[in-house]
Amino acid sequence: MRKGEKSAASGLRHGLGQLVRFGVVQARACAFAVALLAGIGASRLLPPLPVARYDLVLVYGVLLTLVARRVGWETRRDTAVIAVCHVLGLLFELVKVRLGSWSYPEDALTKVAGVPLYGGFMYAAVASYVCRARRLMELRFTRYRAAATTLVAAAVYLNFFTHHWIPDLRWPLAAAMTAATAGTWVGFSVGAHRYRMPLTVSFVLIGFFLWVAENAATYAGAWSYPQQLGGWQPVPLTKFGAWSLLISVTFVLVEHLGTAGRDRRAARPEPAPRPCPPPVSDSFKTG
Repeated sequence: MRKGEKSAASGLRHGLGQLVRFGVVQARACAFAVALLAGIGASRLLPPLPVARYDLVLVYGVLLTLVARRVGWETRRDTAVIAVCHVLGLLFELVKVRLGSWSYPEDALTKVAGVPLYGGFMYAAVASYVCRARRLMELRFTRYRAAATTLVAAAVYLNFFTHHWIPDLRWPLAAAMTAATAGTWVGFSVGAHRYRMPLTVSFVLIGFFLWVAENAATYAGAWSYPQQLGGWQPVPLTKFGAWSLLISVTFVLVEHLGTAGRDRRAARPEPAPRPCPPPVSDSFKTG
C-alpha cells in the first residue's frame, strides 16, 4: 500500500473511531432521557394494577431523578436547572392540553387540568441532556450573543401559546434565531480532539433527534396527539422544526441558570492544540 493510501486508510479509521466516541458520549448525555422513556414504555407492559399508570410513571420519574443525582449524572446545580425546566414544561403542558394540542387520555390521581404531573419530566429530560453534554463534551461558545439569543428564545416560547389566537410567527422567529446565532460556534471535545459547529446547526440536529424521540414517546403512550387517539401514527415532520426552535429555550435556561453565581469563564481560552478559535465565552412538546 502506497503512502497516500495508508494515510487515507488511517484517516478513515480515525474518523470512524471519533464517530463511535461521539456516539458513546451522546448516549451518556441521554442517560436520563433514555431511562425515562424506557420506564414509560415498560409501564405499558405491566398487568392491570390498582395504581394508575401515569401515577406510577410520576413515582418512577422522581426516583430516577434521585438516582441520577446519587450516581453523579447531574450536579446539584444541574438538578436545580432541570427542576426549573420541569416547572416551565408543566406550565406549557397546562396551556397546550387545555387548547387541545395533545392529550393524556388515561385516568390518574396526579392529573391537574388534564395534565399528569409526570409531564414535566419530558422537558427535564431535555434539560438533563443539555447539562450533561455541556460537561461531558466541554462545550464552549464563541461569539455567543446572550441578550439577542435570549430575547428570541423567549419569543419562541411565547409564540407556542399565542399562535392559537394570532398568526403563527414560527418562520419569522426561525429567521430571527438564525440571525441572532449567526457567527456563534459551539466547540466540543471528542476524546483528545476539539471540533466545532455553528450553534444553529446544533439546534437543528438536536431538534431532529427530539422529533425521533417524540415518535418513540407517543408510541409508548407518554401522550397522544389528536390524530393518534384512534391508533398510533408518526408525529408530523413539522414537529421537527418546532423542536429545533424550542431547544433554544432549554439552551438559554441552562446557559443562564447553569452559570449563575459562578465565573462564566468569559475569558477562558480553548486549549492551544485544539482547532477551535482561542477567544471564547462560556457561557422543548410543541404546538
